Amino acid sequence: MTNPRSGRPRDDRIDSAVRQATLDLLGAVGYARLTLEAVASRAGTSKPALRRRWRGKPHLVVDALVTTVGATPTPDTGCTRCDLVAGIQTLTDAFTTRIGQRVLPALVADLADDPELAEVFLREYFHTRRASTAAALRRGVERGDLDRGADVDLLLDMLASTTYYRVLFGHLPVTPELAGQVVDVVLAGVATPRLHCAHRV
Repeated sequence: MTNPRSGRPRDDRIDSAVRQATLDLLGAVGYARLTLEAVASRAGTSKPALRRRWRGKPHLVVDALVTTVGATPTPDTGCTRCDLVAGIQTLTDAFTTRIGQRVLPALVADLADDPELAEVFLREYFHTRRASTAAALRRGVERGDLDRGADVDLLLDMLASTTYYRVLFGHLPVTPELAGQVVDVVLAGVATPRLHCAHRV
């Protein structure tokens, strides 16, 4: 994600300070008004130092989001529904902060114009989360909770899309109950009687 250029050894303290400064400024001024100069000043470093590490503002923002907000994996609690609700809730938590609401729409536009940046975002954030949720679905199949013929890729899209859609367009709120509601609606089409019985107890 950062530039693997030769030269002085990387100072992890600078990287950490820059990422935090990026998040602080995103919350204060938004994505469009964020500048490398402002980030460097807040982090106590220089714009050339940033340029040695990141190609530009979009790459810095993606790195800050992935590293600081994180790509929290879907947990393995032994309960299929619980795992999926927790996984979707972490997505909700990541993108319904002030930062997420202000950054995601603008960042998506930059991803469309920069294939290399899009590849980094997909690899470091999107596919990391997706793989952990796919594992949760497969565990559900192995437990007998989910239909073995379920289309995992389609389920993954259905589980996450409501949050992304509402954050991008803002037509409806992302409520605390949304993760559970989405999981229940999606599972209604692929859950076996075993899972339905387990949640009636």
